[in-house]
Amino acid sequence: MAMQVGSQDEDEDQVNSSINTTPLVDVMLVLLIIFLITIPVVTHTIPVALPKETNVATKTNPQNIVIAIDAEGKSYWNDAPIPDNATLLAKLKERATDLPQPEVHIRADKDARYEFVGKVITDAQRAGIAKVAFITQPEHGSAPSPQ
Repeated sequence: MAMQVGSQDEDEDQVNSSINTTPLVDVMLVLLIIFLITIPVVTHTIPVALPKETNVATKTNPQNIVIAIDAEGKSYWNDAPIPDNATLLAKLKERATDLPQPEVHIRADKDARYEFVGKVITDAQRAGIAKVAFITQPEHGSAPSPQ
């Protein structure tokens, strides 16, 4: 003899196996609205043409002027120390009249203040030098770009 609790016709104890998706839909709609509002703010930028890094071997001509600037701001004209900016300006004015006009190549220490580099560039401009270039060293592990 078996004992039975409750009747078989009652539907109270049946398990509801469906998932309530209303909270899921609400959360997804809120996220969608947030993304639609924030995406235009993130993508709004000013169009700027950024320079491409190239590693071109330096063409050393005897008439080119190499000015080195160390971390303390001391300047060197082809490895000879320059006492002050007035001397540098006088030397640049003297060489600016050469034909063809020499290029000024600036080798600045990475820890040199921009002020020292700016003074050299200003002196080259005041002397009438048309071409000023910067000599850099590529990072270790970066291969030169093919040309």
